[in-house]
Amino acid sequence: MTIPESKHNVVEDEDQLEKLMKRTGCLELHYKIQECIAEKQDWRKCQTEVHDFKKCMDEYKSRGGPKN
Repeated sequence: MTIPESKHNVVEDEDQLEKLMKRTGCLELHYKIQECIAEKQDWRKCQTEVHDFKKCMDEYKSRGGPKN
């Protein structure tokens, strides 16, 4: 059984995102946002998690990470 091309690309994209998040040091905060959204079914109720993630990413950028 082979994975259809479209599904294979999704897996690669997810792996790439995880790789990038690990590099920033913010992967666990990214997971916390995902868990919160899954639990509360409304991203607006996850502002603490979003704020913490944004702060982590801002710190990463200030250490010389990509600005985009």
